[in-house]
Amino acid sequence: MDPKAPVAERHLQLLALLDWIRGDGRSVEGATGRLALLVEAAERSPQVATRLRDWWAALVGGLDITTLLADFGFAQRTSMGSELTERLRYKLLPISPDTLDASELFMLALPGEFDARWLAALDEALLARLREVIAPGAGEGASAWQRALLDAMTYCAGQILSTGFAPELRLRMSEAAREAQPFHALIRDVESLRVEVLHPLRTENRREEAVQRLRERLEACRAAASTVYAHFEDNGISVGLVFRLRQLRERILRERELLECLLSPRPAASAVRLLARLVTVGRERRSVRALIASSSSLLAAKVAERSAETGEHYITRTGSEYLAMVRKAAGGGAVMAFTTLVKLGLYALALPVFWGGFLAGLNYAASFVLIQFLHFTVATKQPAMTAPAMAAKLGDLDDRQESVEAFVDKVTHLVRSQVAAVLGNVLLVFPGALALALGLAALKGEPVLDRAEALQVLDSLSLLGPSLLFAAFTGVLLFASSIFAGWLENWFVLRRLDSALQYHPRFTRLLGPERAARWAQSLRENVSGFGANVSLGFMLGLAPAFAGFFGLALEVRHVTLSAGQMGAAAATLGSQALHESAFWWAAAMIPFNGALNVLVSFYLAFRLALRAHNVGRVDRERIYRALRARMRGAPLSFFLPRREGSKDGPDE
Repeated sequence: MDPKAPVAERHLQLLALLDWIRGDGRSVEGATGRLALLVEAAERSPQVATRLRDWWAALVGGLDITTLLADFGFAQRTSMGSELTERLRYKLLPISPDTLDASELFMLALPGEFDARWLAALDEALLARLREVIAPGAGEGASAWQRALLDAMTYCAGQILSTGFAPELRLRMSEAAREAQPFHALIRDVESLRVEVLHPLRTENRREEAVQRLRERLEACRAAASTVYAHFEDNGISVGLVFRLRQLRERILRERELLECLLSPRPAASAVRLLARLVTVGRERRSVRALIASSSSLLAAKVAERSAETGEHYITRTGSEYLAMVRKAAGGGAVMAFTTLVKLGLYALALPVFWGGFLAGLNYAASFVLIQFLHFTVATKQPAMTAPAMAAKLGDLDDRQESVEAFVDKVTHLVRSQVAAVLGNVLLVFPGALALALGLAALKGEPVLDRAEALQVLDSLSLLGPSLLFAAFTGVLLFASSIFAGWLENWFVLRRLDSALQYHPRFTRLLGPERAARWAQSLRENVSGFGANVSLGFMLGLAPAFAGFFGLALEVRHVTLSAGQMGAAAATLGSQALHESAFWWAAAMIPFNGALNVLVSFYLAFRLALRAHNVGRVDRERIYRALRARMRGAPLSFFLPRREGSKDGPDE
């Protein structure tokens, strides 16, 4: 330890000292024991004590401790994107020890969770001895520490004030919170406490009153910020605003920690506890995953909530609802028959890969939107919407057997709804595509596909090939489209575009007030469906093109489109198709295709919804046992509806 060494070398000496104290990073007792050895060596040798004291004074004299106490762990900018870039920089690029930033040196010196553990394990006797060695004179040390804490509290309060005054947050607070003006006097309360702490001649009662006022002010600021979340419930969620709110809440908590540290009768122990807490904060400061998870959790909850509301419409409970679902799915299958023929026609154009994928995506998107307008349905789009509805019910489970049976009923309703939708799609798209292909062949005088192309189509759909993988990949795309749909609806509501369309003078002059109101309401109700349909269409068309650019031979296998392609190929082969093994292997793939499309998208959406709804430990074994009992007692309830008025459970 050289007190006269340059800044970088002194910092390297600090890192070496802490590495020695840390040891192998396994034993907390070993680390505290090595620190005790250092203190004992200084106590026994005046030369060592002097060298250590001078080195410590030079080390802390070149750093501003208040920046560490007030700003460590917080984003320097209010943008989540900027913070994400900063965290990636910390993870990917090394930090130089030649720095005057106490926060950067702190991250270098105490980088791991083990450091928090051994710091927290230091006892008060050892801390008192250590302080006497490196900074003798408790009075002066305590005063300097108090001044650093007060400066940090002033800086932190200033950041709280600026965030609380930001218009995007202030305008979203409740009217009562705005009228109370909790942020206005925050700096004044901190300065009042500073005066009472630094002037001990004043009475103790005045200091306690200043402390109480500051605590109440911080609580009022926290409560005012919390009212913004209520605004999110009705008006959409912004990840950027959630990020700023979390920063505000954490700064208020830091201000409280600094206050408790300032008032503690045991300053050394409280200081070490604060440093241990900052070690944990430093780890979170470098975590990209923690930033994304914390800032997007509310958005995920809102997306899951909106999907749950939509998903309820896709679950059938009675025989009449079941038949209605079959009819809607049949209508969707009829439209998809035309989509299949257009897709095969685009293949015949032999366009470049990107433009072929783009036009295919446009074809799919237009078909899905048309199905939405006609109030038909496509089976594979349902699971990602129904899964959040299921997760919401799972969160309502309790110890009563009736609640478990109600959940099993929900599962049976969902499964047979999917069966009805898949059957309605497939059983009409195949004959529809077959009839259209035969009609076009009669008009053109030649089949839509020649024999080689028809066999190639069937081979590509075969169960023996990679179609199972492609079907699972398509399930991921189906889930992604539901996420985009939820995000788009949240963005639409957050920006109040329905209100802008209804009341903006330009639109009302163009459309008229009544028509503008109808259009605004229609867009508000259908924006999620538009987002899901358009995004899914273009993902199905462009995903193979982008995968091919990276050398990945990924294709999509949508069960309805696959059945339509089989129909078009069968139109070319005629009755000979029944003698082709490729036809039967493609037909064998259809149920697996539908199952993978449905299960993968449902599983991903269900997992997201469970996290969004904070569903913790659920007695899954009870649910599994009840499901097995239902399968044994009433297996057909998973595929066909019961008679009106009857229960889904097994017959008595």
